[in-house]
Amino acid sequence: MYERLNAYRVMWTLVMYDLPTETKKERKAAALFRKDLLRDGFSMFQFSMYVRHSASSENADVHKKRVKKNLPEFGKVGILQITDKQFGQMEIFYGQKPAIRQDIPQQLELF
Repeated sequence: MYERLNAYRVMWTLVMYDLPTETKKERKAAALFRKDLLRDGFSMFQFSMYVRHSASSENADVHKKRVKKNLPEFGKVGILQITDKQFGQMEIFYGQKPAIRQDIPQQLELF
């Protein structure tokens, strides 16, 4: 069990996007993409960047495939997977003040 929670095995999936919103159709597609991310357990990190914690790289790959399946017709989407160790080394600031890191979400994994 300890190996499963290893900081080098636990993964984060980051989805960054820039989608057009000029027309009603484009706004609808952008809203649907965002809702799909939320439905799949992603949380907003910044306005166009969502993150999701996964217990393993195999689980992270499942979520990456879901994002790819729901890609909008237009716009730019980037998907990055990093280890929990790498994510933990990120420095976050609000203005010039360092931000306090939030706890890692607890997730229940059923087989």
